[in-house]
Amino acid sequence: MHWTLHDTTLVIWTAVAIAVVVVLITRYKIHPFLALILGSAVVGLGAGLGATKSISSFESGFGTTLGGVGILVALGTILGKLLADSGGADQVVDTIVGRAGPARLPWAMALIAMIIGIPLFFEVGVVLLIPVIFLVARRAQSSIVRVGIPALAGLSVMHGLVPPHPGPLIAINALHADLGQTLAFGLLVAIPTVIIAGPLYGIWIARFVSPAPPARLVAEFEGARARTATEAAGDGAPAEGEGQGEGKDQGEHQTTRPGFVLTLVTVLLPVVLMLGKAIADIVTDDKNNLVRKVFDSIGDPFVALLLAVLLALFTFGYLRGFSRTTVSDMVAGSLLPIAGIVFIIGAGGGFKQVLVAIGIGDAIGKAAAASGISALLLGWLIAVGIRLATGSATVATVTAAGLMAPLLAQLPGTNTALLALAIGSGSLFLSHVNDAGFWLVKEYFGMTVGETFKTWSAMETIISVVSIALILLLGVFV
Repeated sequence: MHWTLHDTTLVIWTAVAIAVVVVLITRYKIHPFLALILGSAVVGLGAGLGATKSISSFESGFGTTLGGVGILVALGTILGKLLADSGGADQVVDTIVGRAGPARLPWAMALIAMIIGIPLFFEVGVVLLIPVIFLVARRAQSSIVRVGIPALAGLSVMHGLVPPHPGPLIAINALHADLGQTLAFGLLVAIPTVIIAGPLYGIWIARFVSPAPPARLVAEFEGARARTATEAAGDGAPAEGEGQGEGKDQGEHQTTRPGFVLTLVTVLLPVVLMLGKAIADIVTDDKNNLVRKVFDSIGDPFVALLLAVLLALFTFGYLRGFSRTTVSDMVAGSLLPIAGIVFIIGAGGGFKQVLVAIGIGDAIGKAAAASGISALLLGWLIAVGIRLATGSATVATVTAAGLMAPLLAQLPGTNTALLALAIGSGSLFLSHVNDAGFWLVKEYFGMTVGETFKTWSAMETIISVVSIALILLLGVFV
C-alpha cells in the first residue's frame, strides 16, 4: 500500500486536533472533557467526516467506553473509599512498618504502596500515605526522600500499569485487550520497576537531596495520627458525660480497624479472580469446561470488582460497627469526586471513535510499516509526547490508545495487552511543572523545584523507561 495525499491530510488534521486539545488544556485551562470534545470536532470536520457522522461517532465511542470502563472505575473507587475510611489502609501500614527495621523501611513503604494502591487513585493514595511517610521518616530519623520515593513509586506504577486503575482500563477497552493477560503482564513488569525506581533509586538520591518538610504539616500529621491511635486503643469509647443519649454517634465511634489478613483478602480478591480467569484460559482451550466457565464468570472484571465491593461492605463496613446509613454515605461520597475523570474517559472514547471513523489507522499503519518501528514503541512514544505536553497521564493514555486502536488492523501480530501496558508506561514519563502531581509532591516534601526534578520527576522517568524496556523484552517472547 502506497502513501497518498489523503493519508497526509488525515495525519495533518489528527496532529491539529491533538494540538488543539493540548493548547486548550495547557494555555487556556479548558477542562479536558471539553477539550477532547472540541478536538473531536476539529478532526472530524477537518478530515471530511461531516458534522452528522462526527457527532454519531463521538456519541458511540463515548457510550461504549463508559459502558466498559466507567462501571469498573466506579466500583474500584468504592472499594478504595471503604478501605481508607475503615482504617484498613492504616492497618496495612502499621503491620508492615511495625515489622520492618530501619534498613528495610524503603522496601516496606514500596510494598505498602503497591498493596493499598491496587484500588486507590494515585492522588488519594498520596494523600493517605503522606502522613505515614512523615511519621516513619521522623521516628526512624531518616530522610523523607528515602522512605517517600519508594512509596510514590509503588503508587505510580500501580496507577499506570495495573488494572483496575483508569489508565490501564482505558487502553484495554480501546484496544480490546484481554484484561486478565494485561493484569498478569502488568504485575510482572510492575515488581522489578518498583524495585528499581523505588527503594534502589530512593536510597541513592536521598544521599544528595534531604529536604526539611514543613513543620506545620509534620505537627498536623503527628497530632492526627496520635488522636487516631488513642481512639483505637480506647475502642473509641466516649469520655464520661459525652455521647449520652446519642446512640447512633456512640455506636459509630465504637469501630475497630479490620485485621491485616482480612484487609489483604478483600483488596486482593479482584486481582486473584481476574488472574484466575487468565490462568484458566491458558490451561484449557475448551470453553465448555466447567472450571473455565466458572472462572470466566467470576474473573470478569465487572463481576470480580462487584464481588470485592460486596465483601468490603461487610469487612470494611458493617463488621467494623458502621451503620447502614454510614456505609451508604461512604459509597455515595466515593462517587462524587470521580465524576470529572469518568467524563474525561468517556470523551476520550469519543475522540478515539472519531479517529477510527476518519481512517487514521490505515495512514499510521503505512507510516509505521515504512519506519520499521514496533507498535509497542510507537504507542509509548505517542503517550510520552502527550504526557509531556499536557501533564496528564489520563489524557496521554486516552489519546495514544485512540491513535493506536485503528492501527491494529495493520499490525495483526501485535499483542494488545503489551500495547496497553506500553501506552500506560509512556503516560508516566517525566512529570514536570504542568502536572499537578509535581506540585503536590513538592509542597508536601518541602522541596525546591530543582529537588523535585531530581527526585519525583526522575523517579517517574525511571519508571517509564524501565517498564517499557521490560515490556519490549516480554514482546520478544509473547
